[in-house]
Amino acid sequence: MGACCSKEAGSDGFGKVEEEEKYEKDEGRVGEAGALVRLKGSYPFASMHAQQGRKGINQDAMTIWEDFNGEKGKIFCGVFDGHGPYGHKVARHVRDVLPSKLTQALNPPKPNKSDDEEDYDDNNEDIVDNDEDDDNDNNCHPFFSSWKAAFVKAYKEMDKELNLDSKFNCYCSGATSVSILKQGEDLIIANLGDSRAILCTRDSSDRPTSVQLTVDLKPNVEREAERIENCRGRVLALPEEPDVYRVWLPDEDSPGLAMARAFGDFCLKDYGVISIPQVSYRKLTDKDEFLVLSTDGVWDVLSNQEVIDIVASSRQKSKAAKTLVRHAVKAWRSKYPTSKVDDCTVICLFLKSLSSSLRPGVDAKEDGVNNGGSQLSEATQTVENVGSERFDTRDEWTALKGVTRTNSLVKLPRFATALSRRWRLLSPEEGDPVVGV
Repeated sequence: MGACCSKEAGSDGFGKVEEEEKYEKDEGRVGEAGALVRLKGSYPFASMHAQQGRKGINQDAMTIWEDFNGEKGKIFCGVFDGHGPYGHKVARHVRDVLPSKLTQALNPPKPNKSDDEEDYDDNNEDIVDNDEDDDNDNNCHPFFSSWKAAFVKAYKEMDKELNLDSKFNCYCSGATSVSILKQGEDLIIANLGDSRAILCTRDSSDRPTSVQLTVDLKPNVEREAERIENCRGRVLALPEEPDVYRVWLPDEDSPGLAMARAFGDFCLKDYGVISIPQVSYRKLTDKDEFLVLSTDGVWDVLSNQEVIDIVASSRQKSKAAKTLVRHAVKAWRSKYPTSKVDDCTVICLFLKSLSSSLRPGVDAKEDGVNNGGSQLSEATQTVENVGSERFDTRDEWTALKGVTRTNSLVKLPRFATALSRRWRLLSPEEGDPVVGV
């Protein structure tokens, strides 16, 4: 447990803190290239919190890597949301391994024979390895194309490892992911599934406002649905939940996956579900104050602006993530009283405190509390548009309305049927909980 002396609120929106701000710290461990790995806790530059829902074991995971790739001040953050019987294991494994794979992808050895050519062709993933933002890559940043290639390679290798790893069964289990890589004013965002990242920035009236950095990659996004249907998968909603579109096998009403991209879920990898992230770039400015990464348990009940307002008005930054989760749980009970509250996991990354705490020769405890309120020009790039919604989906960025929330998977396939020539069902481990089905 550490402490940092509080300061008066500036124009950053944070309320006055009368007591010392408490930071519950995770001492962390050393990761790839000497990075410091955090799995929980709060710091002058970040607040992390996860709360188990009412569906069983917590299937969410999160991490922050400081000095990522051995570079001072470089930060990697990620939240991971598991689903299916072994979703908790998938999420935790991805949390632990994906950052190392990204480090290796950013530092490739001199090529002898290119391993990149083995691009998981049997899963049809190559058909979307050209997201709509490709034409604008060079307009974002001169190195964006290489950063994007590293993310894509790391995600593909992560999924390939899950397929070959026999420690747990990923046939009908998986995990989504949203992660960011920040160095200075450069921000890379990688999204896989329906978790979300947003940014708090100042508008022309100096008010905190939200900017969504990712698109929720659900099956009813037009380009996602087209890819799935071209691979013979089906996209449709059940009568009892008309606003929740799912991915189904060609000839069976299973498994009903509620996202279009994910790690694992190998029963659907022949039918359009992929593990290639959508990668985008944003140049940060002095108007930008903090980032929020969260699993869909928060976004299902709170709008982007509500999230920004809650975090900005938190009396202590160290408790901002916990305060946000508490509001989300309360909203669940109010909006969906008959549904089970989902797991909620949040990382709040405070940009000005981060810059101060990582500046050489500055003590983070003395410099990391007050964000200040400076303003500059607009950012150069926001998230790309992946296509309009289909099936009459309205109000793309708001919480779901009138939906009785169910799990990410509604059914497991009937394994007696030959679902795929390539995937083999492994026997469940004795005593492991079955959740999220």
